[in-house]
Amino acid sequence: MYEGDVLAGNWRRPGKGKIPKVPAEMDLVVEDADSGFCGAVVACDKEAVTLEDRFGKRRLFPLAPAAFLLEGKPVTLVRPAAAPAAPRRSASGSVAVEGLRARVARQSRIYVEGVHDAALVEKIWGHDLRVEGVVVEYLEGVDDLPAIVAEFGPEPGRRLGVLVDHLVPGSKESRIAAEITSPDVLVVGHPYIDIWQAVKPSVLRIPAWPDVPRGVPWKEGVIAALGWRTEPAQAWRRILGAVSTYTDLEPELLGRVEELIDFVTEAP
Repeated sequence: MYEGDVLAGNWRRPGKGKIPKVPAEMDLVVEDADSGFCGAVVACDKEAVTLEDRFGKRRLFPLAPAAFLLEGKPVTLVRPAAAPAAPRRSASGSVAVEGLRARVARQSRIYVEGVHDAALVEKIWGHDLRVEGVVVEYLEGVDDLPAIVAEFGPEPGRRLGVLVDHLVPGSKESRIAAEITSPDVLVVGHPYIDIWQAVKPSVLRIPAWPDVPRGVPWKEGVIAALGWRTEPAQAWRRILGAVSTYTDLEPELLGRVEELIDFVTEAP
């Protein structure tokens, strides 16, 4: 009735081409067909897979054809496909543009108060600014801001964004900013006395930025209170060196810089 022995051959290893290939994903539970060892996948390379049973025992098995049982059925385990690499992020959190060549600079500009402000903006948003072709310049203060704006000559397609320190109600800075009425100029600011304070204290391993008495130069007062025994230029290098990503900065600064970038790159 039958051709040959119906029990001949290896029922656990059917012929080639009849066995499904299954990626050896982490935590997949399979049984080694030869030994009966059953466990979950905990590691896999191009030649072998490591299984761990419910007692924590681990064994290494070669990735041979039809070498495993999945829910009682023979399968061939294969190395899982590598997950696609996550897009690289810039310091600002934006998706980095690979092989970036800086765009030709726009006529629009962003002005900040001082060299420290410019350095911090460049460190975190430099990539984004080069993608957009936006130049950042520093002013050494905003006392003459109305005249600076007039000299710049803002117009549609030639916008100006200005980042101001200590822009709070009743401050000198707020009164100066109120003088700017051009629709092609956006003046925004953060509440901090100096850009230093926009760096989170935890980044510098200090509990908080110290309060400086009135009449004491702020930077020098901070340095003295922290016991750093250094000059402001060296102190700033220490602060800037501790910053590597947007998460090191306070939200009050992050939102304002993003707002300025959006404003000066908006199509007229």
